[in-house]
Amino acid sequence: MKNGTSYAVPGTVERDSANLSQRFVLAASIGTVFEWYDFFMYASLATVLASQFFAGVNPNAGFLLALLTFAVGSIVRPVGALIFGRLGDKIGRKKTFLVTVVLMGFGTFVVGMLPSYSSIGFTAPILLLGARMIQGLALGGEYGGAITYVAEHAPRDRRARDTSWISATGTLGLLLSFIVILAARWLTGDQFDVWGWRIPFFVAGLFLVISVKIRLGMLESPIFLKLQHDGELSKAPLSEVLLESANLKKLGLAFCLAAGLTSIYMVAVVYSTYFLTKTLHVNANTVNLLAVGAATVTLPLWYVTGMLCDKFGRKPVLMTVFVLAALTMFPIFSGFQQAANPSLSQAERIHPITLKTDMSQCSFMFNPTGTAKFTSACDIAKQALTGAGISYQTVQASSDVSTLHIGDRTLIVNPSPTFGKTLNTALESAGYPLSPDAKQTNWAALFALMIVLYLFAVLVVTPISPVLVEIFPTRIRYTGISIPYHAAAGWVGGLLPAIVFAISAQTGSIYSGLWYIVGWSALAAIACLFLYRETNAIDLNEVR
Repeated sequence: MKNGTSYAVPGTVERDSANLSQRFVLAASIGTVFEWYDFFMYASLATVLASQFFAGVNPNAGFLLALLTFAVGSIVRPVGALIFGRLGDKIGRKKTFLVTVVLMGFGTFVVGMLPSYSSIGFTAPILLLGARMIQGLALGGEYGGAITYVAEHAPRDRRARDTSWISATGTLGLLLSFIVILAARWLTGDQFDVWGWRIPFFVAGLFLVISVKIRLGMLESPIFLKLQHDGELSKAPLSEVLLESANLKKLGLAFCLAAGLTSIYMVAVVYSTYFLTKTLHVNANTVNLLAVGAATVTLPLWYVTGMLCDKFGRKPVLMTVFVLAALTMFPIFSGFQQAANPSLSQAERIHPITLKTDMSQCSFMFNPTGTAKFTSACDIAKQALTGAGISYQTVQASSDVSTLHIGDRTLIVNPSPTFGKTLNTALESAGYPLSPDAKQTNWAALFALMIVLYLFAVLVVTPISPVLVEIFPTRIRYTGISIPYHAAAGWVGGLLPAIVFAISAQTGSIYSGLWYIVGWSALAAIACLFLYRETNAIDLNEVR
């Protein structure tokens, strides 16, 4: 009590306040689900959007540009973290929360209203890019605000359980976007690619109205109100976070943990589907169903993991998942190949492939923007083999001619348009299947392995949410959480597919890119072991 004003502070609240806390959790979670729905909607409809907004280029280039426009949303997330983290620590969690959901909803709804390329030409993709940037900025302010708001309302012994609902919203948003798209396809049939694709974006407008109404009824964080009343709010949150040595150490720890989180999460929900469809050539619709099934099966485990973190602490759960991910990543993806395409494994053993080339002409094919050109014979061969999901060995050639040795056949590598067809013929004659035989595929094993990866995602995301809240003081908490989390999510996670592909192409092994995930998992485990002290029993008012 100060000057007649009382503040309910988590950690000292009575048990009968738990119901009130759950109302705040539900309110925050619903809005965040809708924001993830908005963010994932673009990715789910990338092919359709390519035809609508990038019709001025060939279909392959159009799809690439659509994906790059999606990537912009991830790239600008750290900028959103800087902007909204600062606002959240200066004007309050609730007000900033309201701004982010309005921006996200608007950025999504407006996509459904945009004229296509056929109507306004190059202005269409420019407007689409602008809408995508608005989405990315909004998401950069959402996660830090959501877990900060919920944790500051939660009783101390329920902090991980309550924030687990926020952690699960990404999965719920993905499932919701999938359901709405399926319903729109069913309603519009053949017209979906013409105009029906706009329906899911219009639905975002309805979700925006619901989210705004919910968040208008939310109360400000009691810890923030107390700090505001006492005149102890930070005057320069960014400067405090980025310039004070004590906070820099916390930023380093938070970034390492968030990098381990985002690499494991991205390999589960993004790279696993890429590996199965692009590398092993499993039917894309089937892979999407496997992913949705795994996400659904593991959905209740978010709350269960939160309970474990509240009872036994965050550190044991984090150490377990970081170590398990580092040790099992290679066996899991090897298992994917054995289950999806066993004939490929057999062909690689019987007829290993060797590329003989001038190795000084081999590029490191890191191409996150899609603009780099790889035209040497070495690069052409590596792109073709890696794209086909084939492992190979590279050796120095004794002449200027690059050759591929597949079984008893030798191919001269050249940039001819027919090289790909010639390569496929040689691969088939050597027993390399260009697509898996569905009768030989072990679907149960594929599903089980997908569930394991999604379980890893649950185990790593759930404890890190309360950890980030608990290591930063209230006066800079929103900013302190948002910067390292979105820097890791936007760059470590956002660049993961491009880096993994480049490493695999460089080494000739379809698995070697996994060292990127293993490396970040190991770094996170080391940081967790030596730099993180258990925080599950901490009073948020005592964090300094």
